[in-house]
Amino acid sequence: MTDDIAHPHDRFMKDMLSLPERAGLLLRERLPEAVTKCLSDDPPEPMQDSFVDERLRQHFSDRLFRVKTANGQSAFLYVLIEHKSSPDTKVGWQLLKYMVEILKQWEKENQDWDRLPAIVPFVFYHGAEDWKIPDEFLHLVDAEEGWEPYLLNFRYPVLDLGTVPDTELSEYPRLRPWLVAMKYATRKDRQAAVVELLIALLKDAPEDLESIAYYLVRAYRYDKKTLERII
Repeated sequence: MTDDIAHPHDRFMKDMLSLPERAGLLLRERLPEAVTKCLSDDPPEPMQDSFVDERLRQHFSDRLFRVKTANGQSAFLYVLIEHKSSPDTKVGWQLLKYMVEILKQWEKENQDWDRLPAIVPFVFYHGAEDWKIPDEFLHLVDAEEGWEPYLLNFRYPVLDLGTVPDTELSEYPRLRPWLVAMKYATRKDRQAAVVELLIALLKDAPEDLESIAYYLVRAYRYDKKTLERII
């Protein structure tokens, strides 16, 4: 069985983020303003590497982007996509491991470095249960009170698709159908209710029909008649 068939969410996310312009739209809509206001107008540059452990690829995908700031500095945006039906309480640990690997790889190419590049992590979650995990690494650490200033910590923004109304998923026609498809892939009992919505959204994104239709076949419970209506 090929990876594309075994892990349809992984393929779908890679397709969605393969266009730098579309990836840039998602990141600018969902990253904190403190981050996005510092970015240049250039679209993010997708890097080819994946840092997710092989044994976890059924539940996680990732995408690394290199970006330029308005001041001309280079930085990285690291997107970790969680496909589990419920949040993974150790996602902060996963992020830390992968960001260390990113820096180790970067150091091989920049051995005379003086300062490390910034990496902003971002968690994209489309599970059926709401995300209720603290969005910082330190909540995983069993430490004495008062030790916090001396311990490693970082925060990570989380996009929980299930908490975002369909009409607010994105203002961009080339992004909205992808997010709707991802949102309901893990909500099997609500898939029938979004057929008309998908039909309407795909009219505005005919270039993306093939990729989204493939995902619906792999991840949804639609019968042949329903799929024919959509595509």
